[in-house]
Amino acid sequence: MATRGAARTLAATAGRAGRFLHTSRLLADQAKVRSRVAEALKVTQSAAHQFPADYPHHADADLKMLHELGINTQWVQHNARPGTLYDEALRYEKGSAILSTGALAAFSGAKTGRSPLDKRVVEEPSTKDDIWWGAVNIPLSEKTFKINRERAIDYLNTRERLYVFDGFAGWDTEHRYKIRIITSRAYHALFMHNMLIRPSAEELANFGEPDYTIYNAGAFPANRATEGMTSGTSVSLNFRSKEVVILGTQYAGEMKKGVFTIMNYLLPRDGILSMHASANEGKDGDVTIFFGLSGTGKTTLSADEHRKLIGDDEHAWTDNGIYNIEGGCYAKAIGLTREKEPEIWDAIRFGALLENVVFDQRTGTVDYDDCSITENTRVSYPLEYIPNAKIPAVGGHPENIIMLTCDAFGVLPPVSKLTSEQAMYHFISGYTAKVAGTEEGVSEPTATFSACFGAPFMVWHPAKYAELLADKMAKHNVHAWLINTGWTGGAYGSGHRMSLADTRAIIDAIHSGELAKAEYVNFPRFNLQVPKTCPNVDSNILMPSQTWADQFAFEAAAEKLSKLFKDNFKKFEAGCSAEVRAAGPH
Repeated sequence: MATRGAARTLAATAGRAGRFLHTSRLLADQAKVRSRVAEALKVTQSAAHQFPADYPHHADADLKMLHELGINTQWVQHNARPGTLYDEALRYEKGSAILSTGALAAFSGAKTGRSPLDKRVVEEPSTKDDIWWGAVNIPLSEKTFKINRERAIDYLNTRERLYVFDGFAGWDTEHRYKIRIITSRAYHALFMHNMLIRPSAEELANFGEPDYTIYNAGAFPANRATEGMTSGTSVSLNFRSKEVVILGTQYAGEMKKGVFTIMNYLLPRDGILSMHASANEGKDGDVTIFFGLSGTGKTTLSADEHRKLIGDDEHAWTDNGIYNIEGGCYAKAIGLTREKEPEIWDAIRFGALLENVVFDQRTGTVDYDDCSITENTRVSYPLEYIPNAKIPAVGGHPENIIMLTCDAFGVLPPVSKLTSEQAMYHFISGYTAKVAGTEEGVSEPTATFSACFGAPFMVWHPAKYAELLADKMAKHNVHAWLINTGWTGGAYGSGHRMSLADTRAIIDAIHSGELAKAEYVNFPRFNLQVPKTCPNVDSNILMPSQTWADQFAFEAAAEKLSKLFKDNFKKFEAGCSAEVRAAGPH
């Protein structure tokens, strides 16, 4: 028994010794591995500051830039690179996550779209006579603006960390403006890093004072008791002080459109046409402009693998040609598939920002069909994420202008060639339609008219933009087209949406010049010229009445839409020529 006990003791001792030796070797091996990893990851002092030119990184802002504004927060990131902003968002912002593609998910809170009814413009002597006052540009007193600005600064002073991004609006260096964003959210800084034009390290070092400053204190509400405020949300713009103040909404698009509104005032003042439009360029340098409201296909149709993308949303037209105002794209993500929109799909990678999407918490895979948060899911990415993007994003004078409409009444042809007067009429009208299910209370197609295809962002009267467009079209002999990406064979609910393949084939025929050579017939009531044939498109769909089984129903729908056009245009008639007034439906 003693022998067996001794044997067991000896075996246990040997086992412990073996485990000790094994553990010692393991620890030694791990130490070697850690040493090698540390050596591999070691960055020399000179290399530590070698960031890519597009992502100049400054760990801390020069606090003087904020102290002079009354902001005293001590931890400030200035033009931080995307990786830094990812880290900040993941640490401090609820709803942030790195998705399966490497993009960052962000949640904007209660507001998941713009709040146009809460937009205000300060009424002051230097710009008072220029602005188109009314439902779009609601006046605000300078006193109330100062209260809102003070409220925003007070809120920003309560934050432990702030983010500043300095960038440019406009790729044309002769006509660009310096914009500074001050925000409490890393998500907002990343968004504007994508949407503004990113300065090089040298440009940032010499940036100086901005032309305009945006204070984004959207997590803090406006005071409803303040004169001129009708809700807890306020987006107010002061052209004299060159400032924008955002309160009560964290939707990032308010910053983007705030910049566009600024440009929509400054550029036309200098004889430059600002446009809510996308643009691309063919291999021979031919440029096409796509006007269109949200949901008409402006972003989708301008992303063409056979053409270079100049931009997807905001452009300007000078005496030298066109240029993109933005440094990135902001595309709708609802229903996104790689088959339909491969360029956008492949752009959703590290550095891209997905806003208010639903995703699998385990896999990070996005469900692009899930609209439980909002139907307005969005993705923001730098322009260079599109493989065939043109950098710098400038082009010559356009050869074709395409006006897109999503006609849910099923009345307008898939393509019509416009006279110059008709182009002015449809530009000023800016027609598209909402469909049932997109908003509460909408049970049938609802016409939407937005002057110049962007009324919420226009500052001057629409006639100002229309005159600039007419002048440039005449000077450069531009072809104009109206394309319906909406319904055919009946209205929404009975007909069906135009095929994206057919719409792309029509646009290809425009670019090749084939459609300009086609034989045309008149489309009654709207007096539009419709081609009899189009390459790779079934001729039967070109004339809308032929796609409806019930001709009486078609005539009733056409008469209704015609009246809506005429009623809407009454408010613009006084400022238009007789030729333009006659270019609408009869």
